[in-house]
This record gives sequence, C-alpha cells and structure tokens, in this order.
Amino acid sequence: MKFKKRIAFFTAIMMALLTVGCGSKSMSASEDSATMESVYGTDYSENEYCEEPAETADTGVTSGNGLEAQVENGRKLIRTVSLSLQTKEFDSVLNSLKTKTTELGGYVENSSISGNSYSYTTTRYASYTIRIPADKLNEFVDIVGELGNVTQENESVEDVTLQYVDVESHKKALETEQARLMELLSTAENMEDLLAIESKLSDIRYEIESYESQLRLLDNQIDYSTVHVEIFEVERMTDAGEKGFFEEIKERFGDNLYKVGHGFRNLIIGILGALPILIVCAAVIAVIVVIVKKSIKKITFKKQKKAKENDHEENFK
Repeated sequence: MKFKKRIAFFTAIMMALLTVGCGSKSMSASEDSATMESVYGTDYSENEYCEEPAETADTGVTSGNGLEAQVENGRKLIRTVSLSLQTKEFDSVLNSLKTKTTELGGYVENSSISGNSYSYTTTRYASYTIRIPADKLNEFVDIVGELGNVTQENESVEDVTLQYVDVESHKKALETEQARLMELLSTAENMEDLLAIESKLSDIRYEIESYESQLRLLDNQIDYSTVHVEIFEVERMTDAGEKGFFEEIKERFGDNLYKVGHGFRNLIIGILGALPILIVCAAVIAVIVVIVKKSIKKITFKKQKKAKENDHEENFK
C-alpha cells in the first residue's frame, strides 16, 4: 500500500513538472476555459508531450494567437518625444525647464551642458533627457515649445500591449504551478521528495521574479514618457516658417551681412584682446632690433678702423 502511495506521489510530481514546461513554452497562455482545460485539466493523456498545433507552435506573439483579446484597459504605449530649441536666454530657459518638470511630477534622468569656452567665441548647448508622466506629456511639450524657438520636433510611439500581456500570462502560469508544488510539498514523506520539489520551486520563483522585473520596466516606460530636449544658445533666431522668393533673398542677404559684420567684430575683438601679447612681442622685437643694429654698427666700426690702420701702414712704408 505504501509503495502504491509513493508511485501516485511521484506521478503527481511528474505531472506538475510537465505542466510547468507546457506553461513556459506556450507564448499565448490565455486564461480562457479551453486553454486552462487543455493545460491544467485532469485528462493528461491527450497532452502528454505538450505538443502544439503545427500552425501555432513557435510563432511568437501575434494579434491572432489570443493575446489581443485579453486587453481590457486600453493599449500599452511607450511614447518618446525629441525637441530642438533655440533661445537667446539660455540660463532662464534651463531654470524654467527644470521647474516645469518638477511641477508636472517628472524628473531629469540625465543632462549635459557645454560651451562658453575660454576664447568666448562659442555659444552654449544643453541636452536633457526628461521623464514625464504619460498623461502630462502633451502639456509638457506645449510648455517647452513656449520657452524658445522650436526648430525640430519628433515623436515615436511603441505599442507593447501584446508583449505586456504575454509576460503577464507567463507569470500567472508559473504562479499557478508554484501553488500546486506547494501543495505537493506539504504531502512529501521523505527528504528526497522535499529536495526535488524545493529545487523546482526555486527555479519557478526565479522565473517569476524575472517576469516581474520585465513588467516593472515596462510599467515605468509606459507610465513615464521620455522627452529628449536640445537647447541651443543663439544670437539670431531661425525662422522656420514658409517664405516667398523675395523674402528668402532678403533673409539670406541679411544673414550674410550679419556674418560679415560679426566677422569684423570678432576680428577687432581679437586684436584688442591680444594687445597685451602684441605689446610684449613688439617690445621684444624692438630690443632685438636695437641689439642687432648696435652689433652691426660695432662690427662696421671695427672694420673701418682696421682698414684705416692698414692704409696708414702702407703710406708709412
């Protein structure tokens, strides 16, 4: 009698482990009654090897394998927006950007500011990656658009609904098998049985934690949209609107005239800024010229004196 009980016990364990394998392989894993009966029902003879129909095996996640029907609370969307902004008030825009981000419940994920070099000829540039609650994204984009001149705006939307439902289904299937193994654990009669069940439970818990981690990551990306903002400090704003033929000529002429004037301005500033160096260089050159002139004069004087002495000796002879 005891032998028969042990056989029944090991048979139950094998069926539970077999069911875990089926639940892990099935990408659809929907919780409708037909699927639950075929995977978890009492008639295991028809599913002994967890065979899948040829047309659905290893097909991955598609809208036709039952996952889409489980979506009840709307789509799971990850939204990403990229903005390029021009401004003459660089510091003020940065402060406003940070303030509005905090007010809307977001946070700055990373930031970078460059420019304002030693030569004072480069303008500043800032790059921000900001996470904003998804329901506040449109409001935030409108606010950023009012801070300066938007020269570029891009938005992308990734639908992860099927991926999300698929991960949830895997997690629920594993939790069901975990509960079954816990029941078998309470009826184990020896250490060997306990170790075998606990080993499988450990593997299942690891897989559940992995799926939970994936769900947390997806939830964060869905609940908080990502906004990439580039801010350029400029002296003249770029007009992004449509222009006629003569208006474009006028704008090009004005731009080139501005560049010429700006070039002369930089040249004058460079020369005036370099005056201390130029003065030192001029003084060094002047000293060198004086020394060279004196040396040449001294050498010439010696040559003339020697020539006179030679003439005097010849006359004496």
